[in-house]
Amino acid sequence: MAKKLNFEESLNRLEEITINLENGEQSLDDSLKLFEEGIRLSRFCENKLTAVEQKIEILSSKDYDFSEQDEKSAPKKKKVKTTEEHELNEEEEEDNFLF
Repeated sequence: MAKKLNFEESLNRLEEITINLENGEQSLDDSLKLFEEGIRLSRFCENKLTAVEQKIEILSSKDYDFSEQDEKSAPKKKKVKTTEEHELNEEEEEDNFLF
């Protein structure tokens, strides 16, 4: 059973595969196997980077609420009121002001 690699190990292995394919010393079958492994590693690295970028965007958001986080919880965002909600609140405030 193959060992599951982390991002850095996958990237290093991908570099090794690239060097091996560029030197052209493998048979066609071996080159194809290396190419297939490289494609899998490339997709894994791309997916990992995309997930990290998304998490950074969430954490960098002005609406991100750090106060309710624990180690296992998913990022939470503060609720942002829609235009309709703002208008309703303004109407309620006007009604309260008149009475």
